[in-house]
Amino acid sequence: MKIVKICGINSPAAFDAAVEARADMVGFVFYPPSPRFVTQVEARLLSERTADKFPLRVGLFVNPSFDEIDDVLQSISLDVLQVHAGPPTVAALRDRFGRAVWRQVGVETAADFPGAHEVADGFIVEAKPPADATRPGGNAVQADWGLLARFRPPKPWLLAGGLNPGNVAEGLRVTGAPGADVSSGVETAPGHKSPALIRAFVKAARGG
Repeated sequence: MKIVKICGINSPAAFDAAVEARADMVGFVFYPPSPRFVTQVEARLLSERTADKFPLRVGLFVNPSFDEIDDVLQSISLDVLQVHAGPPTVAALRDRFGRAVWRQVGVETAADFPGAHEVADGFIVEAKPPADATRPGGNAVQADWGLLARFRPPKPWLLAGGLNPGNVAEGLRVTGAPGADVSSGVETAPGHKSPALIRAFVKAARGG
């Protein structure tokens, strides 16, 4: 069964829909420039809407410091740290926090594929951000699926970028990705998740 992650959860309705649809992961964005940003307290209140450990709670950070992550972890227990950062930072975070760390990777050519030596526990793979982008990821740009069909890392990875309920099944088929990560593709406006679209995305990703 394909892994499904709903990122940018910032409302009770979105969180509840992801739980009810049996998404594998929910992502909280701790990056203020994002329209999906939540504080650690807001994320904790959302996470506490179910005592179940499923879905996994993921925190998204951009070039984070130890102090930044420490501050968040004082409020909410995260299963996975998802970071926009280089491999040395990923290694340091794994050592410091003892949690799984997934690295966000932007790809344009095969040279951008993560190296086999990387210690990241998994990868979120999307297109490189456009030149005028204000964020390092999450820009709703579809990656080159044909290129990613050649990507076979020894770690789990999720296809991201420009996915929605209408194209996720095809994206997973073409790339062979073990799963998918979506944010804007299940929104009616930036930062406004649609419970109906969340449910439709999970169903489509799993061939329902």
